[in-house]
Amino acid sequence: MSIEKLKANYPVKTRWVHFPLHPDTPAEGRSLAEMFAGRDIEPIRQRLKNLMAEAGLPYGERTHTYNSRLAQELGAWADTQPGGEAIHDALYRAYFVDAVNISDVDALIEIAEAVGLDGLAARAVLVERSFSAKVDEDWARSRGVGVTGVPTFYANDLVVVGCQPYETLEKFVQHLLAGHEEKS
Repeated sequence: MSIEKLKANYPVKTRWVHFPLHPDTPAEGRSLAEMFAGRDIEPIRQRLKNLMAEAGLPYGERTHTYNSRLAQELGAWADTQPGGEAIHDALYRAYFVDAVNISDVDALIEIAEAVGLDGLAARAVLVERSFSAKVDEDWARSRGVGVTGVPTFYANDLVVVGCQPYETLEKFVQHLLAGHEEKS
């Protein structure tokens, strides 16, 4: 993946900030055909598949979109747990590769347990919605800096939106590092 390669080559530190991508999607999900009614979705699907391939990410043949709110709350909690950062890749895979309904609490518990997180604690977080306020803050921050899609890379008021090839992200990081050196 591009971000992992950047971390290996540059002093890059990432922090997940959640974004409301299609927050009106019902818990049972929505078919992509319904979501893009009247449009040929095959070119959209192919474009996404190509972008993911350029970034070194797998991409499955999903037919539905699901509400990601609970998954985001689980991710916010996981970030507070030792080894919890693994949840983000697992959620990506579940949604984009395996077509799992990531608004389903039981599915989210399985994902959490698969990366070594405590399933009972994860269930409590989801049922009690104890990280809802944190995700609300992230959504507000995302809107405040002008995020329009995922992923978005943001630092020092510079933004790169969307799944990007490594070379684009490398230029972004090099620009940031050059600006930091000028200020030192």
